[in-house]
Amino acid sequence: MIELSNVTVRYPNGVVGLDDVSLSIPDGQFVVVVGLSGAGKSTLIRTINGLVPATSGTLSVDGSEVTGASKKQLRAIRSRIGMIFQSFNLVKRTTVMNNVIMGALHDVPWYRSVLGLWTAQEKELGYTCLERVGIVEKAWTRASQLSGGQQQRVAIARALAQNPTVMLADEPVASLDPPTAQMVMKDLQRINRELGITTVVNLHFLDLARAYGERVIGMRDGKVVFDGTGADADDAAFERIYGRSLTADDVLPGRS
Repeated sequence: MIELSNVTVRYPNGVVGLDDVSLSIPDGQFVVVVGLSGAGKSTLIRTINGLVPATSGTLSVDGSEVTGASKKQLRAIRSRIGMIFQSFNLVKRTTVMNNVIMGALHDVPWYRSVLGLWTAQEKELGYTCLERVGIVEKAWTRASQLSGGQQQRVAIARALAQNPTVMLADEPVASLDPPTAQMVMKDLQRINRELGITTVVNLHFLDLARAYGERVIGMRDGKVVFDGTGADADDAAFERIYGRSLTADDVLPGRS
């Protein structure tokens, strides 16, 4: 369960990232967050895992208070939250397997991660996570040799290695071609359904939001202006969220 109650985030320059946001996301739900750049999508995700502190209000994940948590408490909370970034954030010079097992670094001494001294059990965890995203054959390939889509799937596998209860994805398909974007979204959806991991994904493409969002949250100027199912998120709803008419740039290229 993710609970936000009257959460406001005001940055040092005065910009308001979240404006009195209250949300309840139950265990196992697949949520897609949409909105223009600057609407508050990334701030929402980064506030959930404590990367951005709330200025006011309260926020908890699985019953643990994120607002006001100490550094030690935040580390414990984040160990249960998988994070997937648009830019993949892999260590390109090392292998896929090393990148994946690094997802469990909170349980692994630093020297073993540097030297790649993994136990048989840890390697099995790596293989299992890579199998979840259909890329196990790349386990011992250098990450720098992978395509963008393959790198993002490794990033998902790395997040899975944490054995998370929550998965957060910040624009995970923004830099991918349309077929690969569909593949990554299907991976996230399947993992959510099979493992029951609460999943929150920021997206720009409205057709993907409709297709994959069990629940769609629309944000504008730091506020929640829409909260409904993918089926409820018609063009009129998106126009209210965006404050303008929709354009071809709002859907995945090659789709209408």
